[in-house]
Amino acid sequence: MNLDEIKYCPGTLAKGFTTYSPSCLRNLFNGKKVNHILPYEQPQQSEEVAEKFMENRKRISISGVQEKLSFRLEKNLLRLTNEGEQGTYILKPIPRDLKKVDQVPANEHLTMQIAKQVYGLNTAECAMIFFKNGSPAYITKRFDVKEEGGKWGKEDFATLAGKTKDNAGANFKYEYSYEEVGMLIQKYVPAWRVEIEKYFSLVTFNFLFSNGDAHLKNFSLLESSKGDYLLSPAYDLVNTMLHVDDSDFALDRGLFADNFKSDAYKKSGHPSKTDFIEFAKRIGVTEGRVEKLLSPFLEKHPFMETLVSRSFLSDANKRGYLLMYNTKRNYLT
Repeated sequence: MNLDEIKYCPGTLAKGFTTYSPSCLRNLFNGKKVNHILPYEQPQQSEEVAEKFMENRKRISISGVQEKLSFRLEKNLLRLTNEGEQGTYILKPIPRDLKKVDQVPANEHLTMQIAKQVYGLNTAECAMIFFKNGSPAYITKRFDVKEEGGKWGKEDFATLAGKTKDNAGANFKYEYSYEEVGMLIQKYVPAWRVEIEKYFSLVTFNFLFSNGDAHLKNFSLLESSKGDYLLSPAYDLVNTMLHVDDSDFALDRGLFADNFKSDAYKKSGHPSKTDFIEFAKRIGVTEGRVEKLLSPFLEKHPFMETLVSRSFLSDANKRGYLLMYNTKRNYLT
């Protein structure tokens, strides 16, 4: 994109900024004045940079098919980590093998911002960032790295479910239900009644915004400063339907362990409000809280549409994004 045309903060999408706003710098970069343009050519345009990026990819241990690179902030400059260094940021350039690949960074950034700013979900800090030629990438701050060094304990739900590629096959992270994930939260989280509400809201958000990649490795428990485990900030939130022909849920069994479907679900082929109410009850959400938790997802939010309009998606994909949202909301209401 033309970097001279930026009118909104590439982090918060706040109006009137041509680079990161003060609140974005504070939350994402510890208040340091970081440039929204990386000190690198796009790897496709430079063999030297491509070599550095390939070497970096070998070291990063975070799973997933999308390319992820490990970065550190040194003074106010972002750079690739060297061997033996602990990265504190993850960079995702434009991926491969999807439709509209150039839109993926903007899609993930927008979906994360909507989750945080509109629905109040606890999310990993993130922003858009650009190579020197204007090619976009998505950057997020690692929440499992301590500021003083070392790492917080973190367990994804594939591990908690005892599922690996070796014992459950290639689709190990998809063969489960969201109800069963809720039972794991009850099992491993002492303060599960609080965390289960956050989990319910996140599953509902993923449905509403067509995140068909919310599999077992995209939910985690994170060690707190008190030594117990809580639901980690949400990460990898993206409207996958913009890029692939996706189903409503990443997990093969959907919401329920026993494949329960309401009459409305059977009629439309998509879950309804009734299904989400049943799901909330089954995972242990207090009955009096269910309607309150669902309410924000049934309402229209003008600010959500404002964020879409300010996003770095193309105009056609902004329209597609809103159309998919409205379709899903109609199923819920």
